Amino acid sequence: AAGWVLGGEPVAYGLCRPPGHHAARAAYGGYCFFNNAAIVAAHVVATTGGRVSVLDVDYHHGNGTQQIFYERGDVQFVSIHGDPERAYPYITGFRDETGAGPGLGATSNYPMPEDADDGEYLAALSAACDEIDVFGPDVVVVSLGLDTYFDDPMCDLSVTADGFQDCGAVVRQLGRPTVVLQEGGYADHALGDNVRRWLYGIGTD
Repeated sequence: AAGWVLGGEPVAYGLCRPPGHHAARAAYGGYCFFNNAAIVAAHVVATTGGRVSVLDVDYHHGNGTQQIFYERGDVQFVSIHGDPERAYPYITGFRDETGAGPGLGATSNYPMPEDADDGEYLAALSAACDEIDVFGPDVVVVSLGLDTYFDDPMCDLSVTADGFQDCGAVVRQLGRPTVVLQEGGYADHALGDNVRRWLYGIGTD
């Protein structure tokens, strides 16, 4: 997927299972063994010398991705997730975690309240994308969790299928080459449609 985007495609989607964003440098967790988003971000930086923003929209905070890039200034990590006061992994994802050393200011966290609906979620996503726009990445990597769905058994947010399409459209407005990688999503009866709706929003057929 990264190769296609680096080759000129505006968007590529990687259907990854298991997910990856809980995998840190020397630890696994949350079903994650290889951090797919971090691998893509590191590859893009190493091969192009450019900057990358990782936008994590999974219900659970991407603690592994944050840990890997927390002290780097060339990879931004922005996450929208359930408040860690009540959501896995419980110990990371708070607003005051903003990076360290060369990476100070390159990490942003948006903990969401219980039952946040499409409007609340889209407001957070718009703010997150404003931060990404200021950072000015050459490539955006989206950790696409669909477990923010109102009927997901592992989530307490209330995003709908229409909301997912609107989310994709917000990310599209960044106008940057984008690698979209599948993370969580456990409402099996709706997962395929929700993925398609998000991708329709970002403009893939």
